[in-house]
Amino acid sequence: MNYHAPWWLPGGHAQTIWPALRGRAGHPPWPPYRRERWTTPDEDFVDVDWLDAPATAPLLVLFHGLEGSSNSHYALALAQWAQTQDWGFAVPHFRGCSGEINRAPRAYHSGDFEEIGWMLARMRVRHSGPLYAVGVSLGGNALLRWAQEAGSTAPRVVQALASVSAPVDLAASGRVLGRGLSRQVYTRMFLHTMKPKALQKLAQFPGLFDAKALHAAQDLYDFDNAFTAPLHGFRNTQDYWQRASAKPRLADIRLPSLVVNALNDPFVPASSLPRQSEVGSYVTLWQPDQGGHVGFMAGSPPGHLQALPQTVGSWLLAQT
Repeated sequence: MNYHAPWWLPGGHAQTIWPALRGRAGHPPWPPYRRERWTTPDEDFVDVDWLDAPATAPLLVLFHGLEGSSNSHYALALAQWAQTQDWGFAVPHFRGCSGEINRAPRAYHSGDFEEIGWMLARMRVRHSGPLYAVGVSLGGNALLRWAQEAGSTAPRVVQALASVSAPVDLAASGRVLGRGLSRQVYTRMFLHTMKPKALQKLAQFPGLFDAKALHAAQDLYDFDNAFTAPLHGFRNTQDYWQRASAKPRLADIRLPSLVVNALNDPFVPASSLPRQSEVGSYVTLWQPDQGGHVGFMAGSPPGHLQALPQTVGSWLLAQT
């Protein structure tokens, strides 16, 4: 597996920001999704966007990143790749990420392995062909956490999985996103959408969390302390980040898993990444020097996004 960023896109920040802003430029119309709404075991809902294929064809399931959706640049690129392979493609949205606030007094988080387990089990029941899963950023960490918890039962559900740009050490990523340019650009962007959603949740359930603490939050540590941790059964941010991080238990995974992290990712410091000796025989690490955070753009300006889907897809195909 090889990747080299184009000469005109130097550095981790450029390789992260340009694909997110311009990744869809110059492409043909993206394939249309068909939406389903699933009722969750706690009487909430999640929305699933589909590109249909025969029930016996491979199905690629994508778990998106923080504040992502089926329209995120990486989702559209993976959808296009799946369509060229005659695969089915599905994006189950985490709660509150499909354009409508969810009904229950909870949202989603980086260690949401129970939610992913329920989604994948439902996919497995309805689909008779091979099933593959890809998780991006937050979704990648949560997918790895599912594989860890599922252990030897995971291969009954998913043939192989890939995690892309996942912050497998949440505390390390939280620290880097809490300072410098990353705080000013990425953290500010996340809080711009996350705070209003949290306030919608508070309007649904008055007293659910401390509104003053939420308003005062200026970084992800404070936001998670005010909102994510109390809503999902964690004592505080430290407890959440520690228990939700996938890195300490990568050796527990029992199905073929590709873990992709660029060494210049501005969300995930290279020093926090696992070594092959730490992850066991089922996990393959791919840590290219370049790529940014879910970037991996290639070609002449404005570039294209197919380098990552082609590489990850080829690896998944090789696991059959």
